[in-house]
Amino acid sequence: MIIEIKIPSPGESITEVEIASWLVSDGDVVERDQEIAEVESDKATLPLIASEAGKIKILANTGETITVGTIACTVDTSFKPESNKKESLAAEKQEKTKSPEKKETQSQLKNEARETEKPGKQEIKVEETKKEESPVKVTPLARNKMKENGLSVDDILKGLKKITSKEVDEVMSNTLFAGFKPDNERKITRESSRNKISMLRRKLSQRLVAVKNETAMLTTFNEVDMSEVISLRKQYQKQFVEKHGIKLGFMSFFTKAATEALLSFPKVNSYIDGENLVTPSYVDIGIAVQTDKGLTVPVLRNTEVMSLADMEKIIADLATKARANRLSIEEMTGGTFTITNGGIFGSMLSTPILNPPQAAILGMHNIVERPVAINGKVEIRPVMYVALSYDHRIIDGRDSVSFLKKIKELIESPRNMLFGTTDPDRLLLGL
Repeated sequence: MIIEIKIPSPGESITEVEIASWLVSDGDVVERDQEIAEVESDKATLPLIASEAGKIKILANTGETITVGTIACTVDTSFKPESNKKESLAAEKQEKTKSPEKKETQSQLKNEARETEKPGKQEIKVEETKKEESPVKVTPLARNKMKENGLSVDDILKGLKKITSKEVDEVMSNTLFAGFKPDNERKITRESSRNKISMLRRKLSQRLVAVKNETAMLTTFNEVDMSEVISLRKQYQKQFVEKHGIKLGFMSFFTKAATEALLSFPKVNSYIDGENLVTPSYVDIGIAVQTDKGLTVPVLRNTEVMSLADMEKIIADLATKARANRLSIEEMTGGTFTITNGGIFGSMLSTPILNPPQAAILGMHNIVERPVAINGKVEIRPVMYVALSYDHRIIDGRDSVSFLKKIKELIESPRNMLFGTTDPDRLLLGL
């Protein structure tokens, strides 16, 4: 029976996709529910699944753009995968052991099973022995002299009386520079490669250019003392892992701080829809994840009700899916604010670009020990520079600076996150 496998619809607005890669070859026998290809739209990369087991015939080429619903391949179900054949063979052997007419021993069954894997009744294993090369470097002159006198490398080594520091220095020098090649040994080449840009990357390029052309984007900066957060992680990391089954990272702190800051400054959580300014009462934060196919931004929904542990678990799950190109359209749709962390690549400072239609994006960077003034004295503190890019059409300078300052305050005093937008001291005093 021939089964047709058609291109599924990744989303309502998507009519065309691209075959990113085939995970099997034409003529292969595949299992049921096996991933056989990766299909890429302008929003996500999705797997193509074999609905039945059998021999596959590929009808669409890698890199080809085809419409949703087109037949990508067929599966001939009259062919069984090798695993199924082996299972059937094992079942037959098991039936033989149960039958009273067949008194075969277990060893005979094993021998028979081995016979089925061999092309003939007997198989002669020929082991090839390779002549081991000596790890000791020998010059041609020394090798000829050794040959003339009938000496081996071992004979020479046994004849040495002692190892001096000179020999040790020579070995260290050879080890350190063993893989070094001077510039004059590099081969001159004028070659170049040409690869088609993926549909996902093309769409991303269009959106980035549109952001620069259609928004009034500005960036404001601040610095954050990470001492308190680092101390918290160091003190409670073990207990956190034991209770929640996941490590406590920096991203959850910034996601929590950004959530509280967005509730305090709702304009930063807004976006333009035609002639209207839409301000959600909820907070959906996208976390930028770098993958081989480009930057993807999976979204955490309703972070205003999440704990740090909830955030860490969801972020880890979404990041794993993103790097495996298994994010669904729903997991990347929406979002009222975005956080990107260039610090994992060593970035000291950057101006992150907006993720439309959102009005702002927070950029995290690497943590570096820097001299700072504390109560009139210079101290070394772990400092992170943070950046907020925002659409000046929606957000004024006062709100943008105050928003970023709020994040700084919450990260430097993490306990304040427990009280939301209210200062704990003011809450205690009833102010």
